[in-house]
Amino acid sequence: MSDLSYAKGPVDTPLLEGTIGQALSDAAAKWGNQLALSSLHQDIRWTWAELDAEADRVATGLLDQGIVKGDRVGIWAPNCAEWTVTQFATARIGAVLVTINPAYRLSEVEYALNKVGCVGLVTAPSFKTSDYIGMLRELGPAKLPKLRLMVSLGEDEHDGFLSWAALRAEADQARLATVGETLDPDDAINIQFTSGTTGFPKGATLTHRNILNNGYFTALTTRLTSADRICIPVPLYHCFGMVLGNLASLASGAAMVYPGEAFDPALAMAAVAKEGCTSLYGVPTMFIAMLGLPNLADYDVSTLRTGIMAGSPCPIATMRAVIDKLNMSEVTIGYGMTETSPLTTQTATDDPLDKRVGTVGRVHPHAEAKIVGLDGATLPRGEQGEYCSRGYAVMLGYWDDKEKTEEAIDADGWMHSGDLATMDEEGFVRITGRIKDMIIRGGENIYPREIEEFLLSHPAISDAQVFGVADEKYGEEVCVWVIARDSQQLSEDEIKAFCKGQIAHYKVPRYIRIVDSFIMTVTGKAQKFEMRKAMEAELKNEGAD
Repeated sequence: MSDLSYAKGPVDTPLLEGTIGQALSDAAAKWGNQLALSSLHQDIRWTWAELDAEADRVATGLLDQGIVKGDRVGIWAPNCAEWTVTQFATARIGAVLVTINPAYRLSEVEYALNKVGCVGLVTAPSFKTSDYIGMLRELGPAKLPKLRLMVSLGEDEHDGFLSWAALRAEADQARLATVGETLDPDDAINIQFTSGTTGFPKGATLTHRNILNNGYFTALTTRLTSADRICIPVPLYHCFGMVLGNLASLASGAAMVYPGEAFDPALAMAAVAKEGCTSLYGVPTMFIAMLGLPNLADYDVSTLRTGIMAGSPCPIATMRAVIDKLNMSEVTIGYGMTETSPLTTQTATDDPLDKRVGTVGRVHPHAEAKIVGLDGATLPRGEQGEYCSRGYAVMLGYWDDKEKTEEAIDADGWMHSGDLATMDEEGFVRITGRIKDMIIRGGENIYPREIEEFLLSHPAISDAQVFGVADEKYGEEVCVWVIARDSQQLSEDEIKAFCKGQIAHYKVPRYIRIVDSFIMTVTGKAQKFEMRKAMEAELKNEGAD
């Protein structure tokens, strides 16, 4: 074994070399009468044969509307059965599905649709406080010049929009087969916008081969079969939902279960109990919310076995509680990024507990990983540096952005993550923070993840986010926002006392705020740069008083 931080995943299981449309046909042939999808809030239950037929109808309808291979078709909607039908229907005819964040507002949706030249858009009429139809009408053809087909979900008709019912045509199998013959697994099939902390979002462009195989190997790692049911409370517009959820189901025959339009901890637990789910997905904040339900013991979680926690580093205490209280003895931690389809490492269901709670696992099949220093050289095992990955899962590039693509993917095909990590002697990877999150206080490099893990060992702390704020004397100072557990009382002085003598003095947060919630993305990731802005504004105002 090399003493350098480099590892290559196993290659004994071959990659799938078909398209997503072919995989859906195969699923219908293998598991036709078994449950494929249950959308509880819509009271929809479809078998694989029914889902396949529904995708055929919508695929034919898109062809009737002039959508052809390579056209970009957006979807702007919360989780629903139609979202998944659109995913499979566009794949079946080679149209590129552009997943639009349900939280986007006017300027964001205008930018996204125009950046990739969407000619079609499937949209919910509204969601929460967003009036999608109203926003699209406000933008109009002048601001969305390429958009020529808008399809509205739901029962109501809307002027200028084709209804979903009208889109569903009689399936034309001969025509679909002819189109299918023109498709290639290496064709672009999906564009997902990455939520950059600075500048405009970038459109990560992914192929059938990228995302179908990532779903496949994720399913193999969690030992999914057609007897399993995956509770998917994570958003479908994100890789977590549409790849690790929908495509892992497609590759394994496991059923997809949607508890609601958006994450609600009680709906997720109710879905597990009602459908007898064996797998449950979420980012750490979602699991913390589910574990925090006052009536958690009322839900039957006896069928749960496995699941995936990903999206941001998982507090060790949360991981242990998921195993103990949710019966998820085989829960796995996954790590990756939209640009890598997404997973490139994952823990195995039978890894030792300390590895499953303290690392993000080992490199996925048909992938490579390495940890590099500032000079780009691979570091010795155990040393902290930037995590890079290579292999089938790496995106084609950012849509229409050669410069950003070349910044992210080097000449040898390595995708640079921007995440700090270490790799141990067995190849287990530990994510230690974001390069951009690192706090430099008076010349000392401080990694927020280390302080967060320490604070989470306090019995009254449910979650903590550590970040830097500008400081005239030291350049940056350490700040933490803390959420108390179960309405327990916490004070700033108590937290400082807890830190004293346990972590280096320069790591002890100077600024502490006990809050009810963090500033989050719609996928449940804490937005530290927004917290930093809010905190610096607050400190500036305090200084002015």
